[in-house]
Amino acid sequence: MNIGLGLPISDPVALLDWARRADAGPFSTLGLLDRLVYGNPEPLVALAAVAGATTRVRVQTEVLLAPLREPVLLAKQAATLDRMSGGRFVLGLGVGGRADDHQVAGVELRTRGRRLDEQMAIMRRVWSGEPYGDGAGPIGPLPARDGGPEVLFGGFQPAALARVARWGDGFLAAAPPSWAGGLIDTVRRFWRQAGRDGAPRIVAQVNVALGGDDVVADARAAMGAYYAFTGRAEQMVAQLLTTPDAIRGAIARFADLGADEVMLYCYGRDPGQVDRLADVVHP
Repeated sequence: MNIGLGLPISDPVALLDWARRADAGPFSTLGLLDRLVYGNPEPLVALAAVAGATTRVRVQTEVLLAPLREPVLLAKQAATLDRMSGGRFVLGLGVGGRADDHQVAGVELRTRGRRLDEQMAIMRRVWSGEPYGDGAGPIGPLPARDGGPEVLFGGFQPAALARVARWGDGFLAAAPPSWAGGLIDTVRRFWRQAGRDGAPRIVAQVNVALGGDDVVADARAAMGAYYAFTGRAEQMVAQLLTTPDAIRGAIARFADLGADEVMLYCYGRDPGQVDRLADVVHP
């Protein structure tokens, strides 16, 4: 079971400290959230800096809101980051649900799923190295991985789960184990029905804060602000895991569901959490 870390978004300057500590520890991946109308760092730019500050860990968008972006440029950015990081980039994608993000990007909220499917067709063509078409030649650089970087999809609706089998390599399960099990089973069923070889990679996510009262309070405040748009921020913050036993228990439950990796998502800014969580993962 691989264990990754989701980086806090409240202090972009601190991310390189987090990244170097994680790279020296037992963690497999560093993930970063995406919003447009928010104070978070832009994930592709931030992860490029993180990749340059590390040598081993993967860097992952979790999730990048693809419908807000132009697909050809996004494909080129992703291929560049994949190539320059030595194949350590994982492109986690989702459609998003915030009306303000879509408003300022000038794209329709209600057609975001269809737009993502269209974007994936374009990006796969760009990553193949073939001419783009309509008289335009290939768009480089070629990614480190044939066919493009690993693509994971997050989501909860059937159309989003089916997208994993159609376009992706795996599933980002941002739900508690009691709910995630059904989502994972559905993703695997779609995968088999599509005739895909092997199995989708399953990456789970749990929100954690490990430290003193100040660390937990900081995490709760940041998480509550991030999810305020849902109207359910209090319920979501209540699910924050704040003890070693709770974190180990969630990892064990996802292991029972056959997850390949669990991302421990941090909202509190204290980088000492990297070392404390390392002790939880590998005591």
